[in-house]
Amino acid sequence: MAINYDELMTLKTEAQEFSYGDRETMLYALGVGFGRDQLDPKELPFVYEKDLVTIPTMSTVIAWGAGAMGKSGINYAMVVHGEQKLTMHKPLPVAANILVDTKVVGAWDKGADKGAVIASETSIREKESGDALCTMLSTTFARGDGGFGGPTEGAPVPHAIPDRAPDQSFDAITAPDQALLYRLSGDRNPLHADPEFAKAVGFPAPIIHGLCTYGTCCRAIISNVCDYDPKQIIGFDVRFSSPVYPGETITVDTWRDGNVLSFQARVKERDVMVINNGKCTLAG
Repeated sequence: MAINYDELMTLKTEAQEFSYGDRETMLYALGVGFGRDQLDPKELPFVYEKDLVTIPTMSTVIAWGAGAMGKSGINYAMVVHGEQKLTMHKPLPVAANILVDTKVVGAWDKGADKGAVIASETSIREKESGDALCTMLSTTFARGDGGFGGPTEGAPVPHAIPDRAPDQSFDAITAPDQALLYRLSGDRNPLHADPEFAKAVGFPAPIIHGLCTYGTCCRAIISNVCDYDPKQIIGFDVRFSSPVYPGETITVDTWRDGNVLSFQARVKERDVMVINNGKCTLAG
């Protein structure tokens, strides 16, 4: 079924209910690499219910499965995650009942042989208080769905990386079992667990989820820039470039300009860019 632009732009869901607890909060932190040194007093609050804190990028999994994109008409066998943007309105509670609204906010036709870009927005609020927690914008690159007749201009412009040497670089090691652990936060795609499935779709081995790489970069910035205070991060935007294999090292290069931390991430062992056009907005 081809994309119908007018129908696509009406897709939305409202007030879908989800809940999560401290177990899910700790599991997510483990899945992006916190807690590997149990004796580190700065790591422990992310993975132990005593004085537990949350990671902003956990926003991407607390309402896993929400959304209206299932009726978009795109060919999901030809889909890749293009960009992920996050705006925090207040820190995530360690446990909460939440209400989630989603809607398609844009679609751009790159041509019959070039695919389509679709943007969807997710807003999450606490059920009891009604307080807004976060807003996320996700873009999907539908490689097999170009030529549907939609707008050709106006797609989101990625954040520009400064034209100078990085101000700071640091490594974030991924574990051999990281994809297996992260998938328990919601995304059970066999691409991240089943070697035979991965080979069948063109990869030599299972890959780490793009949103796990996203969370791992956030973990690295929390640790190396924010002195382990996740509340300092109020925005986190990226463009995905290439996959990471479990066990590889992600090198994060950063540029600081006021409260904006631009960043890129690459796999150290293969010198391949995996995240580009990163923008981390810091409080204050």
